[in-house]
Amino acid sequence: MATAEKPVMVVGIDDSEHSFYALEWTLEHFFGTASSAVTPFKLVIVHAKPSPSSAVGLAGPGAADVLPYVDSDLKKIAARVVESAKEICIAKSVNDVTLEVTEGDARNVLCEAVEKHHASILVLGSHGYGAIKRAVLGSVSDYCAHHAHCTVMIVKKPKIKH
Repeated sequence: MATAEKPVMVVGIDDSEHSFYALEWTLEHFFGTASSAVTPFKLVIVHAKPSPSSAVGLAGPGAADVLPYVDSDLKKIAARVVESAKEICIAKSVNDVTLEVTEGDARNVLCEAVEKHHASILVLGSHGYGAIKRAVLGSVSDYCAHHAHCTVMIVKKPKIKH
């Protein structure tokens, strides 16, 4: 008797509290009560590390001199993000997880990860930007909702009521 492959869930993370909230929410709701033998999904956590040149932009003469420093900082941030994600998974007793860091724009990296892993669902945190900020910066979750070839779940962190 052949065992069926589990569907794949990709969770996109960055260094924001919103993405870590989405990861914790996902682990609690999809992996919380299941033992590792019966988890409903194969979990892949993906962090998109910006390229140094995209982080610096077109800063003019001398920009090339700072690229190694920017790249070093981006690598440290990526390592910290992945370590934090790993700690959250361990705390929630989710051990069967793949963690990936891919350089590039988060929109493209996440949609490519969906294709690469044949994901059934992509989970993203919502940064809660307003209309103007979203129009200027663009929304990774909006882009993925329209371009990823799977179900996209956007987890919003509840607003704290005073």
